[in-house]
Amino acid sequence: MDAARAGDRSSLNELLQRHQDRIYAVCRRLTGNDADALDATQETLIAIVRGLPRFDGRSAFSTWCFRIATNTCIDEFRRRERRPALSLDTDDTPLDRHDGVNGESPDLVADRIDIDQALEQLPWEFRTAVVLRDLLGLEYTEIGTILDVAPGTVRSRIARGRSRLADLLTSPDERDGNQTTPGQRPTSEP
Repeated sequence: MDAARAGDRSSLNELLQRHQDRIYAVCRRLTGNDADALDATQETLIAIVRGLPRFDGRSAFSTWCFRIATNTCIDEFRRRERRPALSLDTDDTPLDRHDGVNGESPDLVADRIDIDQALEQLPWEFRTAVVLRDLLGLEYTEIGTILDVAPGTVRSRIARGRSRLADLLTSPDERDGNQTTPGQRPTSEP
């Protein structure tokens, strides 16, 4: 860290490479697609380099990096709200989502797609808290530091986000304990 701050390029490269994959993972889940995640990751890494002299060490370096990544994604959410969404695909499915990716089974890819689509439907406050907790395994206090909210607020956002995700990922039949109408249920005559 000190060498990177002092201008040592190899130390800076090593520091960025150590955190790049996790930063991308956060950005991928928050933005919902690879192209925006790559852009957000690149913007985050640039912001880290520019802000490194101001990093004061009050939090862990990784926490500081995730905060920058989260803020970059939040800025992207705000930009999206101001511009119309257009799609060139006729089926609204990104090209990288059609078949197995990186040797993963199509079922695993399908589950990941379902989760990504459900995450995209969450308000960014819930999505961010859930991704930081469930994808990165960060502690509530660390997430609170990243989002600049109290740990109780983090817990609430995670609980509400997970609840909405469960609703989105569960079919209506699975939500209702009775999968048949009363007239369709088998009965036994005494």
